[in-house]
Amino acid sequence: MATSAQKRAAFRALHQEGCFLIPNPWDVGSARMLAHLGFKALASTSSGYAWTTGRPDYGVTLEDAVAHLALLCGAVDLPINADFESGFAADPEGVAQSVQRAVAAGVAGLSIEDRNREAGGAQYDRATALQRLRAARSTAGDAVLVARTEVLLDDPAQVRQAIDSLVAFAAEGADCLYAPGVRKPEDIAAMVRAVAPKPLNVLALDPAVTLAQYADLGVRRVSVGGGLARVAWGAALAAAEGLSRGSFEALAQGAPSRKLNGIFASSG
Repeated sequence: MATSAQKRAAFRALHQEGCFLIPNPWDVGSARMLAHLGFKALASTSSGYAWTTGRPDYGVTLEDAVAHLALLCGAVDLPINADFESGFAADPEGVAQSVQRAVAAGVAGLSIEDRNREAGGAQYDRATALQRLRAARSTAGDAVLVARTEVLLDDPAQVRQAIDSLVAFAAEGADCLYAPGVRKPEDIAAMVRAVAPKPLNVLALDPAVTLAQYADLGVRRVSVGGGLARVAWGAALAAAEGLSRGSFEALAQGAPSRKLNGIFASSG
């Protein structure tokens, strides 16, 4: 098993050139499945993990998140990027302490949002967001620090504001920039140019867009957020709804036990 330092070095190298996909497991089993398929790095998903505990997105505590991250980091020999929400604190000092705990859990990178979850989800003003980012940087060490602006999830038209935030975050020490919600190719390309030479992460929202097309736009990495978890829940819901009507047909779509046992036997 690679050390945390080795994983962080490998993760930083992935951000230097090219474009890579960083899928999001929601538990140890899905992490090992993705590692078995040959991905080079993985990222946690706050929503996907919360759903496994029967809670909504942003419904888990710092203690929950750190324990979950430690399990993921210990389960696979790959770098893990943490979806670390808003740092599980409002004040910069609290963010620094939370980030320190995530790093101690073994993550190779982590993202910090500019949304104030403690105050109903409103965005922090720019000055406060930058203070929080500087605090995260102070304890992130050699982990890749991803700065996120959530403005496009509230208003997809605010592309200019999103770009301005990403540029400011890059200047304050963020290693990778991320504005979930950007869709148009021209907007993605504009973000890439604005934060260059630092890498841009894009959330895959349009199923018709390929990884090669994101690469052509200059995107360095692509994630899927809770997308895979939603696929799994969608399949389970459809099957369970069939069961509730007395039909077992959907069970025929399940992965063979032999295949699953083979994956976990080789990755455990």
